[in-house]
Amino acid sequence: MRGAAMTAGSRTYTPEFDVTLGDRDLATAREDLAIGRWQGLPELLHNTGTDWDRRTHRMRLLAHVAAGTSVVEEWHTAQPSDPDALTLRAATEVMRCFNIAVAAGKDTIVDPGRLHTALRTCLRAADAYPQDPVPWVSLLTIARLHPGGHPSVVRWWEELRLRHPDNREAHHQMLRHLSARWHGSHAAMYDFAWDVATGTPPGTPLPVLMQAARAEEYRYRIDHEGDMALGLRQHWRTDGSMADTRRSWDRWIVNWDGVDRAQDIADLNYLLHAACEGSLHSEAAHLFKLLDGRATPVPWSYFGEPAGVITKWHRTVVLQA
Repeated sequence: MRGAAMTAGSRTYTPEFDVTLGDRDLATAREDLAIGRWQGLPELLHNTGTDWDRRTHRMRLLAHVAAGTSVVEEWHTAQPSDPDALTLRAATEVMRCFNIAVAAGKDTIVDPGRLHTALRTCLRAADAYPQDPVPWVSLLTIARLHPGGHPSVVRWWEELRLRHPDNREAHHQMLRHLSARWHGSHAAMYDFAWDVATGTPPGTPLPVLMQAARAEEYRYRIDHEGDMALGLRQHWRTDGSMADTRRSWDRWIVNWDGVDRAQDIADLNYLLHAACEGSLHSEAAHLFKLLDGRATPVPWSYFGEPAGVITKWHRTVVLQA
């Protein structure tokens, strides 16, 4: 059984965490990057074609590894006319800025010169491959590191939507930008998620932005108010929260459009978590079956050690059903 280790006798369940979300070609490319090899990247990204969600996913996960090396600079130097090399270099510069911010701690202002360099590299990548949404996703990402948010973020969002209006990663980046943790508020974040969830054609995972928003608010309140904050125990069980979960279930799972997207596993985990917390056990059992043990740390890590939290819910929802 893929992902989950389960036997009839022990009835054990072991969630599987794979940062690539099952993308084996991406996993191989990340291993090559880690040892200083870029030669397989052109073929990987060429084969991705205009599957923009998968291209975005692959670029971001490659940038995670490349940020600690000089490999993208070597590729760009060797093939300066390859727009993929420039796009990955831009995504890597953005990742390096975030790594600096994380290492330095909360409320750190990243060197403006470094931010400007990353921004300019993103814009150069956008010019090199005008149809590609990835440089605009990178711009939406780095906008969060500018004090108060970058003044061009709305224009960058519009440019992104001209190229790929349903880009999953871009929507999640805008959600974070509008959150209280960054440059907005709970209300602004929920308004954005609601507009997307109700305005997106049925069959796509974007309605799960509502569950991502609720997880973001929970994380913020835990950080700022503690786990005994007023009403926090009912955060996932209010009528509104449960209605949102059912709406995402209906619009995506019931009316699935038949397209397997690069980050479906991440979105299914958001929806599964909300269904578990909201005591929607029938829906949760079905989602456990769809996921077949494949898990992501977020949002489970907001509630403890992810594997333990998921396993506990699996025992409650599936084994005791």
